[in-house]
Amino acid sequence: MSVLDRFFELTGRGTTVGREVRGGLTTFVAMAYIILLNPIILAGAEDVTGARLSIAELTTSTALAAAISTLLMAVVGNAPFGLAAGLGLNAVVAYQAAPFMTWAEAMGLVVLEGVVIILLAVSGLRTLIMNAIPLALKHAISVGIGMFVALIGLVDAGFVARGTGTPVQLGATGHLTGWPVAMFCFGLLLMILLFVRRVPGAILISIVITAALSILVNTLARVEPGAWGVVTPRVPEALVSVPHFGLLGEFDLFGGFARAGALTATVVLFTLVLSGFFDAMGTIIGVSDEAGLVDERGRVPRLGRILTVDGVGGVVGGVASSSANTVFVESAAGVGEGARTGLASLVTGALLRVTLLFTPLAGVVPAAAAAPALVLVGALMMMQSRNVPWHDLDLAVPAFLTIALMPFTYSITNGVGAGVITYTLIKAAKGRFAEIPWLLWVVSLVFLAYFGIDFLEQVFT
Repeated sequence: MSVLDRFFELTGRGTTVGREVRGGLTTFVAMAYIILLNPIILAGAEDVTGARLSIAELTTSTALAAAISTLLMAVVGNAPFGLAAGLGLNAVVAYQAAPFMTWAEAMGLVVLEGVVIILLAVSGLRTLIMNAIPLALKHAISVGIGMFVALIGLVDAGFVARGTGTPVQLGATGHLTGWPVAMFCFGLLLMILLFVRRVPGAILISIVITAALSILVNTLARVEPGAWGVVTPRVPEALVSVPHFGLLGEFDLFGGFARAGALTATVVLFTLVLSGFFDAMGTIIGVSDEAGLVDERGRVPRLGRILTVDGVGGVVGGVASSSANTVFVESAAGVGEGARTGLASLVTGALLRVTLLFTPLAGVVPAAAAAPALVLVGALMMMQSRNVPWHDLDLAVPAFLTIALMPFTYSITNGVGAGVITYTLIKAAKGRFAEIPWLLWVVSLVFLAYFGIDFLEQVFT
């Protein structure tokens, strides 16, 4: 125990082995869906030759890459972050890269994305950019991520859905219907009650109870197939499955530039780098802020190592053909359960590794059981809004745009970009150039290019 304490700084961060284990387990449960969802997204697309990837092989690659990346975060970064194939990044690979190149060439771009992010981290530039962002915007990023993860939970559970006459609505029909939504409501209320009563392991207990009840309901009520979402709660037919490693090492670093053309491949790479860079940055800031790991200047301990591991995760994902790995926003669920150190990530990574053999168990916990954790954590992260100086319009307007655009556009990157650009322009319009770090000018120009990427691509072609 003393060795664990010294290595992971448990006492220094005010935590215990028990809290870290619960937090790591909770993060695993909250993010385990990606082991099923990522293969569905990637296997649903064809590459330029019409080839499709195997679901079985993608499942193995997704779990293996996530396990390796998360264990690296535990040992090197000593941070309570789980890493896995990033949602959004896998969509870029499937629908922006694959139509113009082979899968191996697309995964080669993913490896290059990771290499670029590693170089930015090792050079210190990525740390400088993160530290250049005003403290108020860092708190706004935390709040925005809270709203974002809450919306993810509400949508995944079917509590919020796309509307017919409105962008979103309550439930699929404008009303709350169906057993999955009922299980979500039960799980959320149970979680809130246990949490406010300060029951140890409240989040994890609620997930387990709701998952077990969902299995029972699905068995007795014969819920329609697909109503539960990606994961249908049922007793697995088998506990063990044989891993399929056929996609490991199937990548071509520079073939995409030759096949799709330098411009198309560069645009894909730019999109991957920018999304991976700022999605992870926002998540690291937001979750660290919620965990109380930032100092009075909003800086994260061991930031350089954490950012480097995030880049290595991108490389690992490309080598494994599972798309780029990045810090998972669902790590906030583990932090809500008490995770503060890399010991929690060690637990999460070990469970992801075990999943290679017990993949059927990953299909037991439905969104209805795991999503309440995201909603509750979103509520907790909203508390950071008290640190935003809402009386100062120079900061209030960029903070609001940062917060609003994350859930409204389903993207952390979009929120960060809108906040940075607006802050820079407001300060410049008032002649307060001394309050604008030079790196914010660079970042603002990069984000302007990001938001106008389609226009720039049309101009240059």
